[in-house]
Amino acid sequence: MLNISHNQLNKSVDITGTKSGKRVFHTDYFKYFNRFLAAFTIVGFIILFLPWTQNITGRGQVTTLTPDQRPQTIQSPIPGRIEKWFVREGDFVAKGDTIMKISEVKSEYFDPNLVERTGMQRDAKALSVESYTEKVKALNRQISALTQERRLKLEQARNKLLQAKLKVESDSIDLEAAKTNRAIAQRQYDRTATLEGEGFKATKDVEDKRLKLQETEAKLISQTNDLLASRNEVLNAQMEISRTDAEYADKISKAQSDKFTAQSSQFDTEAQVSKLDNEYSNYKIRNSLLYITAPYDGYINKAVRGGVGQTFKEGEQLVGIMPAQVDLAVETFVEPIDLPLIHIGAKVRVQFDGWPAIVFSGWPSASYGTYGGKVVAIENFISDNGKFRVLLAPDVEDNPWPKDIRAGSGAFTMALLDDVPIWFELWRKLNGFPPNYYQTENQVNAAKK
Repeated sequence: MLNISHNQLNKSVDITGTKSGKRVFHTDYFKYFNRFLAAFTIVGFIILFLPWTQNITGRGQVTTLTPDQRPQTIQSPIPGRIEKWFVREGDFVAKGDTIMKISEVKSEYFDPNLVERTGMQRDAKALSVESYTEKVKALNRQISALTQERRLKLEQARNKLLQAKLKVESDSIDLEAAKTNRAIAQRQYDRTATLEGEGFKATKDVEDKRLKLQETEAKLISQTNDLLASRNEVLNAQMEISRTDAEYADKISKAQSDKFTAQSSQFDTEAQVSKLDNEYSNYKIRNSLLYITAPYDGYINKAVRGGVGQTFKEGEQLVGIMPAQVDLAVETFVEPIDLPLIHIGAKVRVQFDGWPAIVFSGWPSASYGTYGGKVVAIENFISDNGKFRVLLAPDVEDNPWPKDIRAGSGAFTMALLDDVPIWFELWRKLNGFPPNYYQTENQVNAAKK
């Protein structure tokens, strides 16, 4: 008590003879206290030289090692209405099991026989394509026949032209012979007339020669007429060749035009068949989407859209599912200043929420209830919380993780770094220096080389 009163009790009452007074006012009390301070100082000094494992702590949560094993929600790619549920929350479903049945809400898909009728339209169009194909083949055969017939007709016309040319040559030769005969008959007539004037020939001989001359002149005129007729036949044969060529060219062009029209109709019908095939496949796949199935073996977590008769849009979340078999991992976050100290394969101690543990930050070997982890991935871009995300996998060389932990539960992580004395760790923290960079034996050897 404070001695603020003028009536001091210790002067009027002797307390040195009491048991507590003997302990307090005894001179050995100060000796014991000095010994305690000396022992505490020595022990504290020794503790300063004990080893301390530097570490980087962080908070995270349990997740899965691969993205396809993480909890997800099932969406419907088409809008619809819930018709019936086949599961309850917490049920186990195998891959492909039906979770719910939905129905269409768009009027163009209300027909229950839409797939069958679309298939019938497609088959009818396919038969039309076959008909056009046969028509094209028939027109190809017709064009081939017309081409062959034109070749034969042109060959026949060329033969006639050749015959007409040969006849012209023959008539030309006959005309020259007729001219020669006429010249001979003229000379004979002139000679006989001269001899008849001199009295050496009779008048009858002159008349015979005149008759012969007239016959040769008539033969010359007839032969000239035959030559002109032969030349006219040559012209007619040439005209027949041109007419035949033009006639069959017109017929072939018309057949080719019909062929191209049939091909155009065939290609248009084939495009319609392809479109109907696409619609048939889409309708068939859309019918299969009326049953929402499980993408893998897992457990139904929560029905996001409950009840029956509720409508939803495409892409809306319907039900949550969690995989049955997962490879657990822990995602934790480290400060940017500590990121260079983390590397792939670094050892990490993990404490899971809900599991009792005794943790000594600087002595991980003396801690109880922590589990070993190993860094398998480090995010290259900073997260929204201003830290870098690090993914940890179970350390196969350590005790296995508890089987009852679930994805989403919390975890406390300690990334183990270098072993230093306690005094060095205190000095580092007082100065705000980062921990020592931990290097494996292989990294040290590589640095030395």
